Formats: sequence, C-alpha cells, structure tokens
Amino acid sequence: MNIFRLAGDVSHLSAILILLLKIWRSKSCAGISGKSQVLFALVFTTRYLDLFTVFISPYNTVMKVVFLALSYATVYLIYMRLRSTYGSDNDTFRIEFLLVPVIGLSFLENYAFTPMELAVQLMNVSPTDSLQILWTFSIFLESVAIMPQLFMITKTGEAESITTHYLFFLGLYRALYIANWVWRYHTEGFFDQIAVVSGVCFEEEER
Repeated sequence: MNIFRLAGDVSHLSAILILLLKIWRSKSCAGISGKSQVLFALVFTTRYLDLFTVFISPYNTVMKVVFLALSYATVYLIYMRLRSTYGSDNDTFRIEFLLVPVIGLSFLENYAFTPMELAVQLMNVSPTDSLQILWTFSIFLESVAIMPQLFMITKTGEAESITTHYLFFLGLYRALYIANWVWRYHTEGFFDQIAVVSGVCFEEEER
C-alpha cells in the first residue's frame, strides 16, 4: 500500500465520520440527501460481498467492516431515528436515472466477460462472475452516488459548512485515489480502466 491509497482511505473515512457526527450532534438530517446515503450503502454492500470469502489483509477487512457499518448507521439515522428532520421534499432526485444506466454498464463493461459474450454468459453466470459484476456496479455507482446530494444543494440554494466539508473530503479521497492509480501504474504497471474512468468522472462532478 502506498501513501496515496492510505491518505485516500483516511479522507474517505473522514468524510463519512464528519457527516455522521454532524447528524448525531445536531440531532438533525437537514440538508443531507438520504438518497445519496442509500446509494453509498449500496456501493459498499455490492463491493464488499467478498468480505467472508476473500482475505487480503487485516487492514482491508477492518476497513470493509467500518465502511459498511458507518454507511448503514447513517441511513438508519436519516430514515429511522431522525426521520422527522429529514428534508424529503428537497431530496427529489430520480435515482432510477442513475441505477438503470449503471446496471446496464455493469453487464457491458466488466472483467468477467466481454460485451460480445454477454448473451451467452447471462445464461450461465457463475458466483465468481456475479461478484465481479457487482464489484463493477459498485465502482460505476460510486461515481454518481453523490448526485442526489448535489441536486439537493442546487435546489435549496444553500449548503451547511458541515456538508461542504463532507463534499471536500469526498473529493479529496477521489483525487488521492487517482494519484494512487498513477503511482501504481508507474511502479507496478497496474492499470484498472473501470476504476480510473469512474474516478475521473467523480472528480468532474465535484467540480
């Protein structure tokens, strides 16, 4: 693991903790898009389905558990514990406009099979292929999951300082991961086209 990857993980974790602590301390979800948080929870769920089957390192396993726990804790606070403070009237982004294209892309562009093999493979998708498709789905979805939050800010015309800090650390996380991919390409010859393209798209949205 290089310094860019570690700093990226810390920035990502900081963003989630900033948002969660803001909700917990203020006892309010005002200004926060529940739809974005549901999408991020879906991102972590589909990405970390290999939690109990693939072991890479203690660090990797702990981070998977932490991200899953924190994302679902955030969703719980928004939709259950503090539901009365959630501004659902302003959180109106149509997430199906994100999910449908992302699902389609996940089948067309993944490392399990090529688009030309799609029709055949759909008839006999193995568990390994399914995990690969879901991982790809999570990568594509993460690149657009913040859109309901940005739409909500545009609609209300204002953003609390905590929300802007949250967005800043999310953007920093993606920038550091791009640096991580550049570093790995030069030092290891590693290049993940799906992750790199999705990461760059996320950076453009943040701007």
